[in-house]
Amino acid sequence: MRPKKHRTTGSSDLCRAGLDQIINMKPELVQLAGKVDWDWIDREIAPLYSENGRPGIATRFMIGLLLKHICGPSDEGVCERWVHDPYFQYFTSEEFFQHVFPHERSDLSHWRKRLGDKLELLLVE
Repeated sequence: MRPKKHRTTGSSDLCRAGLDQIINMKPELVQLAGKVDWDWIDREIAPLYSENGRPGIATRFMIGLLLKHICGPSDEGVCERWVHDPYFQYFTSEEFFQHVFPHERSDLSHWRKRLGDKLELLLVE
């Protein structure tokens, strides 16, 4: 089943500052997050989903992880870095800093299998 559309709360949390309030908005990864056409990627991946089952993981989250994986680290390394890097979390559409990785590490390999040859095309975009 296709992932549900990610929605930010659009409001502040009295106990937590949003990532956009605590990180420098000038680094490349933050700038890239705003330049990638995430809707286009969602449309390209849509046919790979079944109409049944539980909702998938957000496209931006998984593509963000796979993009970092290409830079060298293992799946475990990418997931570990995500927990410690607020810029990486911002790139994958988190609104607030997360202290725990929200999915299974094996989801990365499942996604690579699902995307197959399409992965290269999406990363070129």
